[in-house]
Amino acid sequence: MSRALSVLYRGSLSSCSYACDYCPFAKTDNSAAELARDAAELARFVDWCAHWPGPLRVLFTPWGEALVQPHYREAMIRLSQLAHVRRVAAQTHLGIPVRWLDEVNPASFALWCTWHPSQAPLHAFLRRCDALLQRGLRFSVGMVAMPEHYPALTALRTALPAEVPVWLNAYDQRDANYYRADEVRWLSGIDADFEYSLNPPPSRGAPCHAGQEVISVDGAGNARRCHFVPTSIGNLYDGSLRLADAPGACPNACCDCFIGYVHRADLPLAARYGEGRLERISAIVPL
Repeated sequence: MSRALSVLYRGSLSSCSYACDYCPFAKTDNSAAELARDAAELARFVDWCAHWPGPLRVLFTPWGEALVQPHYREAMIRLSQLAHVRRVAAQTHLGIPVRWLDEVNPASFALWCTWHPSQAPLHAFLRRCDALLQRGLRFSVGMVAMPEHYPALTALRTALPAEVPVWLNAYDQRDANYYRADEVRWLSGIDADFEYSLNPPPSRGAPCHAGQEVISVDGAGNARRCHFVPTSIGNLYDGSLRLADAPGACPNACCDCFIGYVHRADLPLAARYGEGRLERISAIVPL
């Protein structure tokens, strides 16, 4: 098996140490029993990854913050050291310990980092970015593009080295007049692909690599084409997983999340991001 498979893993974890007012998981806690269940699920998944017969990429997309939990840090260390794992990445707010990063393999490790200005001062966030830079680790940085945070966004882009990409998500509770035309131009100057988040093209019937080269998996090993299509395509652990031989038609009217539309075969994003799709780093950015 030579074609690389990308797995978006979302286990039972549903807790976060931040309190963003637009997030349903803000300042929630899992019980000790729930964390133990999540750790057991994750250990089983990592073992499955270790025995997968071909090239593999893994992105952790938790309902909350995973990297404050030791079992996720240990999983990323182990996965990064497996020869057939091309990439192991995680979405994180970066308000996490950093010493464990000394143990990861920088050739395969990456982070998709989100700065939440209401939760962490810029100097603290940049200090953790510097910890990644000092270790030679790949990472992207982004935030939700809200007008009240424009000064913070300017400060973030100015403070980061040019080679660190800054991505932007459109605020999803906006009305039709939330962004002015000049704001869209300015935001697109920071993230050239902001328009895809702001005005995602219709997706129903569009060819997508989801289910072929990329799948979504939950803590029980149940697999789907992507996070946004509920139809099962089997299970990792009982031998029933069935991957498509070619891109399939998207059944949804619209796909407005980067981890979905980046895999569309009719858009330039899959080629543009290449091996950096999971950590949201465009291949055209000098690394």
